[in-house]
Amino acid sequence: MLNILRQRRSVRDFTQEKIPPKSIETLREAVLRAPSSRNNQPWQFIFVEQRSLIEQLAKSKAHGTRFLETAQLALVVLADPEISDVWIEDCSIAAITAQYAAESLGLKSCWGQLRLRPHDDQISASDYVRQLLDIPEKFEVPIVVGFGFPPETPKGHAVAELPRKKLHQNRFTEEN
Repeated sequence: MLNILRQRRSVRDFTQEKIPPKSIETLREAVLRAPSSRNNQPWQFIFVEQRSLIEQLAKSKAHGTRFLETAQLALVVLADPEISDVWIEDCSIAAITAQYAAESLGLKSCWGQLRLRPHDDQISASDYVRQLLDIPEKFEVPIVVGFGFPPETPKGHAVAELPRKKLHQNRFTEEN
């Protein structure tokens, strides 16, 4: 797992190489295995492979989801807030679980925040995706993740680059 964390980088450009069905099935299993508070599993997932839909998802936000233009797969994470009061956290855990699973398969990914982001002056990014994918009103649409093969594999961040001053021992201290 630590090797996956060491090599993971967000990638915003992907090749046209298709993701094998077996890899997509692994991603499906991964999100269903993600932990959630009290195992409430308030999420649902839409795996989007249809090119025209992915291109429309790339327009979800004015800025920030253009990486989907070249993605070969988009994962839209939905939540039912009536199931859990910590649906935001649970969905975030599921999304990053998919990203780590993708990394183990040789895929790269990028997360797109939809919650609290505008599509334009008239509609939110979440509502845009809800309408595009026929998602019932009761569901929140917080996240979309794009997946694919990178044109080149970026190196992970070096250990020396990690912000160690953000680590504290036993108590918070200003000096590190």
